[in-house]
Amino acid sequence: MLGSLANAWKVPELRQRLLFTAMILALYRLGAYIPLPGIDPTVLSGAGPGGNSAVAGLFGAFTGGAFNNFAIFSLGIMPYITAAIVMQLMTVAIPRLQELSKEGEAGQQKITQYTRYFTLALALIQSTAMVFYFRAPAGGSALAGAGVLDLVVVIFTLTTGVMLTMWMGELISQRGLGNGISLIITASILSQAPFAIRSLIENGSILVMVILALLAVMIIAAIVFVNEGQRRIPITYAKRQVGRRMSQGGTTYLPLKVNMAGVIPIIFASSLLLFPVILAEFAGGGNPDSFLSRLAGFFDTDGAPYLFLYALLIIMFTYFYTAVQFNPVEHADNLKKSGGYVPGIRPGQQTALYLNNVLTRITLFGAVFLALVAIVPYIISPLLGLGQTILLGGTSMLIVVGVSLDTVRQLESQLMMRNYEGFLKKR
Repeated sequence: MLGSLANAWKVPELRQRLLFTAMILALYRLGAYIPLPGIDPTVLSGAGPGGNSAVAGLFGAFTGGAFNNFAIFSLGIMPYITAAIVMQLMTVAIPRLQELSKEGEAGQQKITQYTRYFTLALALIQSTAMVFYFRAPAGGSALAGAGVLDLVVVIFTLTTGVMLTMWMGELISQRGLGNGISLIITASILSQAPFAIRSLIENGSILVMVILALLAVMIIAAIVFVNEGQRRIPITYAKRQVGRRMSQGGTTYLPLKVNMAGVIPIIFASSLLLFPVILAEFAGGGNPDSFLSRLAGFFDTDGAPYLFLYALLIIMFTYFYTAVQFNPVEHADNLKKSGGYVPGIRPGQQTALYLNNVLTRITLFGAVFLALVAIVPYIISPLLGLGQTILLGGTSMLIVVGVSLDTVRQLESQLMMRNYEGFLKKR
């Protein structure tokens, strides 16, 4: 691996891409420490908004601590991710967007433009909600004494921070190496690792650290195994005449990934279950007897109801998002039109039913795996007396490992184009 990195550094184009990616990520991390205008300096020296609340934990992990620092990137890239997921779901439901998705690069550019507009709208809404949160005691009362003009400036600063982060991600995708949005999230998560390790060293014993290290190795190995796992459906193409030419038949395969939904179901499920908690902290006013506070208490992250609903929602969302990603009927029709068929299965409807059955079985394994990765930290933390130190450990590992594998593949392809031996050796 080190030799492959050395080879990549010798290629001028790859060296420029790596340096450009590192520079953009460094600028993003710098924005996580630039405070918002109008913030009380005495608040910045405290523990940040929300303390150990669920809201602070979620936003703090995915923004690299920018939320806890009252920084201009407090919203991170989350509005763009939400907009992209919603647009992907709407592409399946709205015929006009379906037509655009089939128009090639021009249609995709139009969908990307709609996603940016949607991101801007979401950023404005979430920035306004964030201002109310920062004014409340749950948010540290950082903007309690701010005037109307100051609040407007903060709202536009947060919105601009989201759009700037989105632009940085797109720059990395175009001129750097890897998927820019994914790399920004990964950089945010990894930036919190030193603080988590320091907290573990201060509060945990050597036995606890050894157990966590072994669990981390096992979880990472399992994530790689499931992410790379696929069911290969054999496809045979018959000889056929196209115009004056006779196309050769052959045998290939259709890869169906075990974890086709990625980390999206975990994000969906955690956001949905945290919604009552967010409402309680935003609008509950800190009153423990209010309806919102009692509702948020029902979804206590240490309780069995939360873990059961969390796992159930992850499994449901995994099936839902996989159905959005892969349409068996459409793939069966495409195979039939191109003269391909699954050996032993009749083309058309029977092929669609066969693909659907196979996908249902392998998705069950992927969904259960995602649920286990998500809830294992909640079970391990109290057993080892760690509190909420590794609350998002499973989800964070899933994101970091998945993005790392994708980035390695891209660097591998760039090296193979230049006749270098890459990271993934073929045997």
